[in-house]
Amino acid sequence: MTAMQPLEGASVWSGRDLAKSSAWLRDLTSGELAALDAALAQVRARGLAWHEITAEAFQIPALRPLLTEIAEALESGLGLFKLRGLPVGRYDETALRQIYFGLGFNLGHPVYQNRRGELMRAIRDEGGDLGQRYGQVAPAGRDNPFLSSYARTLSNGVLRFHTDRTDVVSLLCVSQARRGGVSKICSSPAVYNEMLHRQPDLAEALVAPIPRSRLGEESDDVASVYNLPVFGLRAGRFTSHFSLTYIEAAQLVPGVPRLSEKQHEAIALLLTLAEELAFEMTMEPGDMQFLNSHVTYHGRTPFEDDKASGRDRLLLRLWLAMPNSRALPPDHAVLWRNVEAGAPRGGISQTAAR
Repeated sequence: MTAMQPLEGASVWSGRDLAKSSAWLRDLTSGELAALDAALAQVRARGLAWHEITAEAFQIPALRPLLTEIAEALESGLGLFKLRGLPVGRYDETALRQIYFGLGFNLGHPVYQNRRGELMRAIRDEGGDLGQRYGQVAPAGRDNPFLSSYARTLSNGVLRFHTDRTDVVSLLCVSQARRGGVSKICSSPAVYNEMLHRQPDLAEALVAPIPRSRLGEESDDVASVYNLPVFGLRAGRFTSHFSLTYIEAAQLVPGVPRLSEKQHEAIALLLTLAEELAFEMTMEPGDMQFLNSHVTYHGRTPFEDDKASGRDRLLLRLWLAMPNSRALPPDHAVLWRNVEAGAPRGGISQTAAR
């Protein structure tokens, strides 16, 4: 990242701004729902499983203007979009997966969410020993193991502000918890601007590479470490990649450079600013949320299920590489592999047998 100047444009916003706007919100029309049903009937007639669906197999020309609107809003607008009104109660989970995957494939290209080849993840409280299943470390002197980000996602606990390893992350709400589970989103360019305004030396500390561990989705080995800055800029386009869990995991590895006091202060300020600038979005069944990972951080409040009453939180998640994505700085290739604009990229490399 070169000259550190305040960022401008639609992607710089506060939660207060967003609460006054509906530019990020759209309801599916009856005609668009009919088009989705027609495409579903076609793939079912062909006997296609959800993961076998492509854009060619799931043809929805009636939704092309909407999908173009979403793609442009994500890359050149606010960086988030919510689409409402899919009647989830009308479909079983298999049909929902077919519709959602087909819609996603018409918007972008689904990429793998872990090294075992998952293209769609069910996000729910899986309980039990999540760390043993999805990654953990047992540091000396600690009573409890350190859980990977993957394990934390599948609990009912809080998720701190972070980004996912994809151009766009999308969630479809199938059912919601009895209490909690509120989605929290903020503009990462706005966080950068405010940090630059308050303490430019701390913003500068996050332009330098910071060690991250691949523990979780990518590896069982916490010692698989790479370096990546939190803030990056190329050709005037901003990107931020941040997850404190991956940074904390790397700090558990012997020989990895310790974070400086200034880096600790910078991360703490980033999280404080994210809370200050955040927008809270309650997702209802049938809502689809789309976030551009380069210009938003997202998190979640803890939640409490009540299976007896059917208030059992279930979200389906897609990671999408976008054909209209921005170019990334060359040093981001360590994570994204291909950093050129519009390139297939992101997701998790496949290293384990499926």
